[in-house]
Order: sequence, then structure tokens, then C-alpha cells
Amino acid sequence: MLNLQGRTQSVTAKQTGLTFVLILSALMAVTSLSTDIYLPSMPVMAKDLHGDAELTITGFLLGFCIAQLIWGPISDRVGRRLPLFIGMGLFVTGSVGCALSTDIVQIVFWRVFQALGACTGPMVARAMIRDLFSRTRATQMFSTLIIIMAIAPIAGPLIGGQMIKVTSWHAIFWLLAIIGSLMLMSLFWLPETLDVNKRSQAPISSAFSHYYALLTNVKYMRFTLCLTFYYVAAYAFITGSPAVYITYFGVDPQHYGWLFAVNIVGLMAVSMVNKRLVHRYPLEALLKVAVFIAALAAIVLAVTTGLGVGGIGVIVGAVFVFFSMNGIIAATSTACALDAVPNAAGSASALMGALQYGSGIISSLLLALFGDGTPWTMSWIIMAFTAASAVIALTIQVEK
Repeated sequence: MLNLQGRTQSVTAKQTGLTFVLILSALMAVTSLSTDIYLPSMPVMAKDLHGDAELTITGFLLGFCIAQLIWGPISDRVGRRLPLFIGMGLFVTGSVGCALSTDIVQIVFWRVFQALGACTGPMVARAMIRDLFSRTRATQMFSTLIIIMAIAPIAGPLIGGQMIKVTSWHAIFWLLAIIGSLMLMSLFWLPETLDVNKRSQAPISSAFSHYYALLTNVKYMRFTLCLTFYYVAAYAFITGSPAVYITYFGVDPQHYGWLFAVNIVGLMAVSMVNKRLVHRYPLEALLKVAVFIAALAAIVLAVTTGLGVGGIGVIVGAVFVFFSMNGIIAATSTACALDAVPNAAGSASALMGALQYGSGIISSLLLALFGDGTPWTMSWIIMAFTAASAVIALTIQVEK
């Protein structure tokens, strides 16, 4: 008998199939789509709402990272499915609120509300993978999810760019509400992965003591911080690229989506390669190589931008290399971090997600504080935090 907390008996890895993978990929994609789809409309939103449209990203990421810290322990205690049902309901409500907003304060509020639900998707998806699969197999599964979910950041800006041409930005959030409703219905086909006997018996109120234990777990935090610093850099591009491409270089909003999408194609290609590499090389070694390649690309980006040479072509090329490495960095660091704390997958996934996506707050605030109307601010932020990720990677020991 099917209920919101799960089936009477949880599934095993062998019992999962294509439907399971597709639903988890879609849940992870909701986060990207929630931001990427309206990137081309941000300049228009800023004029209509009489405020800084980048605050809508900041508000979303703030709600996203805080809410995960609550949902994580809840999912360890009651199972994975119930938080997803509640989360998708909140996401739909927040999307409708955004569509009806008339000023910057309203839409930032509803973006925070939207994030309270959206965060359950990637957080629970990661925990479900850890529930079922070993470290190497989990990395393969994360790579598969990344390949499928990458459709969202490719399609998002392209769809948003076309929609803003024929309608208003409000319609974009109505579309998100419809997508959220479809995701809510799909959850009835998603099985429970956390067996009743393996669920946490500790009260939810003790969650913060668990987070302290995670924060002081050196092995877990090395992988988590490596990913977090990389994502500060990644969000600097995601948040800053509309102003760089559309405002500074004069790229048409309809064409911006193609420049954004090329990076996701690189991510998908590297993720496909990573599925094979994990059988031949240690995960830690793959992570180190990927981070250092990203760091080299970030240095090229910052130097050429600072010197004012190369133009948009060098920016697109350097960002392509930098962003493509996410296909290895995200999968390997996530699998290694969760493997370090196998008995607290929900809380560990929540803390990792909170730091990973909350890192975007740092990016958007730095862009708002130091933005000078040129690509330089975005570039030095990407370089500085990718370098920090590389320094953390140096401290990671490779396991045979």
C-alpha cells in the first residue's frame, strides 16, 4: 500500500529503474530551472520592479540553504518521500506568488518561499542515491543524474529568452508553477529508499548537534568545502553573466541562452566521460585533476579580462572549460563526502547542499558590492574561489 511516508518495504538498488532515475534527475533540475529560466529577463525585471533583480537570486539561495538544514534531519527520521511532497507544494505556491508580484520586495519574499520547497529536490535525491548505492556506483549515478538534469539549464535560458520576447516575465513563473505541479504528481511513482529500521530515532531538535559533528568531521568537510568554493565561482558566472553578455557586450536576450547552454553541453560531455573514469581511477584523483583544470581556466579568464584582451570569445572559451569540470567535481565530491558519513545521509546531504547552493549568496553579494559594469568583477570572483577550491583539493588524500 502506497502512502506519503513510503511503502511498507523500502526498495533496493536492484529494484530501481529508469523511472526512478528520471524523477530524481527532474527533482535536481528544479533548482537550476528556478533560476536559469528567467536569467534572460533579469534586465527587464529590474526595470519593472524598480530594484536589483540579482536580489531574487540571493533570496532564493538564502531560503534554499537554510531550509535544507531543517529538511535533512526530517528526511532521516520520517523517510525521503514525505518531505518531497510538502516541498513541491511549497514550490508551486511560491511560483504563483512570484508571478503575481508587483515590486522587488514581494518577489524576493516569494522567491525565498519558493526555495523552501525547491531545496527538498536535490537534497533528497542525493540522500536516496546514498541510501542505495556504494561509493563508486553512487558517483556513476550522480554523473547520470547530472547528464539528464543538464537539460534544464540548457532549455531554461532558451525558453526564457523566447518567452520574454512574446510575453512578460510573469509568464515564466506561471510556467514554473505548472512544472512544479507536474513534479508533485510524479512523486506518486517514486519509491521510498530509507528502510524504517534505518531511520533516525533522535528528535528533530537534536539536529544542530548532528551538524556540529559533521562540521568537525575533517574528511567530510574537505570534500564539502572543495565543492562549496567551486560553486561560489560557478554562481558568480550564473548571476553575473546576464549583465556581462547582454548589457556589456550587447548580446540579444534570445541569444544569451545559447551562450549559457554551451557550458552545459560541456558539463554533460564530461559527466559521460566521468562514468567510465570512476572505474579506472580513484575518485579523489579525478576530483583533484578536475579542480586544477578549472582553476587554470579561471586564471586565464581573470588575466585576459583584467588586461582587456580577447573580448567575449575568450570569456566564452574559458568559462566553457571551467564549467565543464562541474561534471566531475560535483559527482566525485558528493559521493566521497556522503561516503564519509554513511549513517547520516540526509543531514550530510542537507549541510552539503546548504553550503553548496548558499555559496551563491556570496557571489551575488560580491557582484552587487563590487560590480563596475565590466566583466572584471565576475572574473576575479571566479578565479579567487576556484583557487580556494584547488587549495582544499591539495589536502585530500587519494584512497586506493
